[in-house]
Amino acid sequence: METDPSPLQPQTPDSSEEQQKEITSSPSKSSPPIASLSLSLSTNLLLSKPTPPVATAQPFAALPSRLKIPTQIFSLTRLSFSASSVSTPARPSNLSSSTPALLSSPSPFLRRRPADPSGGAAARRCTLLWFRCDLRTHDNEALTAASNESLSILPVYLFDPRDYGKSSSGFDKTGPYRATFLLQSVADLRRSLRARGSDLVVRIGRPESVLVELARLVGADAVYMHREVSHEEARTEERVEKAMESEGVEVKYFWGSTLYHIDDLPFELEQMPSNYGGFREKVQGLNVRKTIEALDQIKGLPSRGDVEPGEIPTLMDLGLNPAPAVTQVCAASLNLIYFFIVSLF
Repeated sequence: METDPSPLQPQTPDSSEEQQKEITSSPSKSSPPIASLSLSLSTNLLLSKPTPPVATAQPFAALPSRLKIPTQIFSLTRLSFSASSVSTPARPSNLSSSTPALLSSPSPFLRRRPADPSGGAAARRCTLLWFRCDLRTHDNEALTAASNESLSILPVYLFDPRDYGKSSSGFDKTGPYRATFLLQSVADLRRSLRARGSDLVVRIGRPESVLVELARLVGADAVYMHREVSHEEARTEERVEKAMESEGVEVKYFWGSTLYHIDDLPFELEQMPSNYGGFREKVQGLNVRKTIEALDQIKGLPSRGDVEPGEIPTLMDLGLNPAPAVTQVCAASLNLIYFFIVSLF
């Protein structure tokens, strides 16, 4: 699946329970511009007859890896999906060995930090590309920059145990419907990356631990990611920065959550208008950055480390009981959101 934060190409929702995307619209002569749009995509889109679960979920069961990451683009043509590869008795798990127990209390709020504290780099040896809420290959600045600036890249998606289980108020942090949509989105991203000569490494574990393990295995010298603003995601960024600093690995951020880029605003964030009228007056005439086209080919995977891609987990692997059947909604949801947003203009 490919998602986009712009009105014409929407973005895949976050893995948090009530993640919202805020989009600001440029003014036009024909009608008053819309300053912001808050979309909350319900994953209860398409439901069929409920199917009772056959087993109770056990949190974060170890998953076997079935495919081995190719080290060159052309070697993807030799990937085997035969039954013999599935029946192999011993396969490595995609559950990180350093995954600890779930946190019992929420993380404190953090102060907002600069959007991109580091500059560009040329000819990096290897870059870890951490996909978070940007599960798309088009209009993805982090992906484009990593492929342009690195000799090889290792795309990674992590299921953080802290995003599941119960919140401090007793509710599920991520319900089965939202989790189902997320699993489908990750699968769609993996297919898209494989079509471009890459792959997606999937793990269950805390980013500050798993990313360090992967960086050591492949000899990465940088981690590229899009910055998030929710307090739990921001706290995770703090932990990753600290862990990577001790390894001598640079962390580079990109911004892709709003229609107007945060660096293009004609005022400091601390001076953000508190009402629509004030915001409209300040951004009137401000251009929206052009959409970044998807790359036809992505830089190859690192030859060092022999990293297994791992399997995409199931609901039960994430500690969730199977919900009533949910149909495949990745491509359909893109069309639905596109039609909805375009109808506003």
